[in-house]
Amino acid sequence: MDTIQLFVGVPGGPELLIILGIAVLLFGANKLPALARSSGQALGEFKKGRQEIEDELRAAAEAEETDREDGDDVSEAAVDATAADVA
Repeated sequence: MDTIQLFVGVPGGPELLIILGIAVLLFGANKLPALARSSGQALGEFKKGRQEIEDELRAAAEAEETDREDGDDVSEAAVDATAADVA
């Protein structure tokens, strides 16, 4: 049974030149540097936001581990308070 490969891989040199040519035709040579600059800035903002979220999650996980190492008194109190709220 023959299968059709839908995704060949990363485009090589000739394919990139064709894509670049189409981009020049669509956006014009004058707008391409501005388009690339704004795309780069957006990617930088995305990476910055992702790093901030990772840092917050890492800090929360470390705080959770510290609470567990200090004892389960806080956890048991939280469970008791939650049980009292539900009842």
